[in-house]
Amino acid sequence: MATWTSAQLRDIDEISDGRVPWRPVRHHFGIASFGLNVFTGREVGDRIINEHDETEDGNEELYFVHTGRARFELDGESLEATPGTLVYAPPEVRRTAFAEEPNTTIVVVGGRPGHAYEPSGWEVWAPFDRAPGADAGDGIRKLAALLRTFDLRAEIVVRAIRSSADIVDAALAGAQAIAAPPALLRALDADSAARAGGPG
Repeated sequence: MATWTSAQLRDIDEISDGRVPWRPVRHHFGIASFGLNVFTGREVGDRIINEHDETEDGNEELYFVHTGRARFELDGESLEATPGTLVYAPPEVRRTAFAEEPNTTIVVVGGRPGHAYEPSGWEVWAPFDRAPGADAGDGIRKLAALLRTFDLRAEIVVRAIRSSADIVDAALAGAQAIAAPPALLRALDADSAARAGGPG
């Protein structure tokens, strides 16, 4: 039985945090050792990479211009990048990128030297926005908003979603999918079992 898998980029749904859309490749494949996402600027001038640095997390990032042409801004310096260009940014470098041609696509790989990969930022909350039962709406949005603050204390998360019974099961599925902290999983499991009349 094959342990490898493949996908066309177009088959990985694009998601957005309201700033730039991207395709969560790491999440799609369940990769656990490094971060990997793909960003596409549809129109000339679209921001492809949000302006940021990785000082707080200590992540190194490597950007690969797959298609189109991009303009990177790295610590105030501009770099024109054509297909095949690799751009390395250590944690302290402030960076952003813009599309200089329609449908410019950049592949981003990241990780923290000497440490096992840990999901953070959007990877913590995005699966809850898209979890099964997301049509239940308000509870999922409340949970996602809490997770965006990086406050993963289980009792707060469970309290926020308890008002909508279906949301607990959806949140549990989402938390398991991203390997959420064990305390969050235990609290969600217990709440789900209690509502079903089982032990918990």
